[in-house]
Amino acid sequence: MKYFPLDPAIFIQNRKRFTQAMKPNSIAVFVSNDEWPMNGDALHGFKQNSDLYWLTGITQEDSMVILYPDNPDAAYREVLVLVRPNELKEKWDGKRLRTHEATAISGIKTIVWTDSIDALLQTWIHLADTIYLDTNENDRKASHIRSREYRFVDEMKAAYPLHQYERAAKLMKELRGIKTKEEVAVTQQAIDITEQAFRRLLQFIQPGVMEYEIEAEILHSFLTQRATGPAYSSIIASGDRARTLHYISNNQECKDGELVLMDFGAEYGGYCADLTRTVPVNGKFTKRQKEVYNACLHLHNYAKSLLKPGISIVDYTEKVGEEATKQFIKIGLLSKTDVKNEDAGNRAYRKYLYHGISHHLGIDVHDLGTRTQPLKPGMVLTVEPGIYIEEEQMGVRIENNIWITKTGNVDLMKNIPITVEEIERLMKRK
Repeated sequence: MKYFPLDPAIFIQNRKRFTQAMKPNSIAVFVSNDEWPMNGDALHGFKQNSDLYWLTGITQEDSMVILYPDNPDAAYREVLVLVRPNELKEKWDGKRLRTHEATAISGIKTIVWTDSIDALLQTWIHLADTIYLDTNENDRKASHIRSREYRFVDEMKAAYPLHQYERAAKLMKELRGIKTKEEVAVTQQAIDITEQAFRRLLQFIQPGVMEYEIEAEILHSFLTQRATGPAYSSIIASGDRARTLHYISNNQECKDGELVLMDFGAEYGGYCADLTRTVPVNGKFTKRQKEVYNACLHLHNYAKSLLKPGISIVDYTEKVGEEATKQFIKIGLLSKTDVKNEDAGNRAYRKYLYHGISHHLGIDVHDLGTRTQPLKPGMVLTVEPGIYIEEEQMGVRIENNIWITKTGNVDLMKNIPITVEEIERLMKRK
């Protein structure tokens, strides 16, 4: 890992929160992600299962964590399972964790090798009444590939058909949605790294620069600051390409007079930042660009003011839609007649703002959390309204990361330049 070691208290606390929510005399088993084949003899870069990482901080492949708080043998109430280090394999693939290193990362004292776990696990499961197994229940999941955790569910149910089974994901959605102060502190580190990258870009961007050159500057800045890398594929979209929400080709020239929309964020210590800024390629907004940008910034600040405990994302999105309607009339995108005749199922403002305003943020960029239940203190969400105008070949989006507390919300990106005046001043200095 490139980042400095995290305090294992983060993961100790996370495990405590999970085990407190388990039923009596139950055992929970979490497995790591697959190593996915690419082409030839190559593999895709390994990414740890988010739930397993949340519980342990372990990023190594072929890992497991077993939680059995009512185990009669106290030494096995929490167990980390790792691949036994192999000298020959390490010559090819690099060093694997030793027991003391794994304990230092996770805070788990009992480490068992994968080649000796089967007999132990069978004994513990025979003692338990209920088995918690994990699956990917993120609402945005689109893949139909039967990944490792689903195959493990099949294996366990075939081996132990008479046990009661519970969904670990149901608990994880509630627990991971609410961040501890320690988790927010790591998220803030990812955000601070992202801020420095953005400030670097304001000095770099000029007419003629290629979108991929901007992406390269972001990656350079991230890695020199010990980030793992980008939290997701950076979106660098100049001109009309900014209307494509997940544009990642990043292969075109940024031209004089255009805006460039940049949606990027660093990953640090397993936690993600998610920033969007839209800036003029030549360093100066036109009158119209400024008008549209300020309308988007108004929506951003309005949305931010609504994010408080008790509101649901559904209700919040509806309120932002009402305000967007007013702003779009104000800047000439909609008429009162358009609004009067709108389809209730497809509001008029959706022509120019066709995505959600917020999503949960954490170990995953689109992190676990509720959309329908009231928001709670501890949640971290993005705020990212946009305005996309096909007729003017223009797209603007502004995004910050917000931590909801009992007394309101905290803008974790409050130090990142956001106004027209700030952006123009910093770009002029180059």
